[in-house]
Amino acid sequence: MNSLLDRHGPLARQILQFGVVGVCGFLVDNAFVYTAHFVFGMGLILAGLLSFFVAATANWFLNRVWTFRGASTGAVHHEWLRYLATNAVGFALNRGVYIALIATSTLCVRHPVIPLAAGSIVAMGINFVMSRRVVYR
Repeated sequence: MNSLLDRHGPLARQILQFGVVGVCGFLVDNAFVYTAHFVFGMGLILAGLLSFFVAATANWFLNRVWTFRGASTGAVHHEWLRYLATNAVGFALNRGVYIALIATSTLCVRHPVIPLAAGSIVAMGINFVMSRRVVYR
């Protein structure tokens, strides 16, 4: 029996790698929020907004060198800006879910990992499509 990767080749491999990179980005996102909030006293909303850029930059780099290796074109800083711009819809979905859960749930205020995970899951599909079609073409 053929594996999923054998049957669907490069696309399945990219989706799997994008998911692994997403988990790494989630860990960066989570570490930043927890450190900013619980160590430095930053509000959860501001910490969550700032952490997105740190995590998105980590994801852009890992996707550039692993998931979409060889597909990059143009200046690196232009590609990074294109990555942030094309993932703006995913950002809005991700942080919209995060903010809504922080605003409505004391459980989420005590455990920001919950709304961080929920936002990441909601945005992952749109971010993959935009990355594949616009950023790494």
